[in-house]
Amino acid sequence: MSYAVEFTPGASQDLLRLYEFLLEHAQFVEDLQLAERALDAIVAATEGHLSQTPLIYRKAAGGNGLRRELLVPFGSTGYVLLYEIAGPAKIVVLAVRHQREEDYN
Repeated sequence: MSYAVEFTPGASQDLLRLYEFLLEHAQFVEDLQLAERALDAIVAATEGHLSQTPLIYRKAAGGNGLRRELLVPFGSTGYVLLYEIAGPAKIVVLAVRHQREEDYN
């Protein structure tokens, strides 16, 4: 079974914020590609893993079992996607953050 994955407007803004952060801190031309690769890793994780097996990832603190977190490795750290299983075939990504950030924005 495959789940449809949607991003809330807030989660979409998180992606843009993380992308722009990488662009702003780029020192070399290769660093500009880093932002694209990070975004590609997040998209691949949602389309590949999350859309197929959303129930295997860790439960989010304070959630009811339907709110979970997907870790997306990238370089020496990665990203965390907070999502909710919103129906029998629907996943909604609520927020995205870098693993070194304190919490979701």
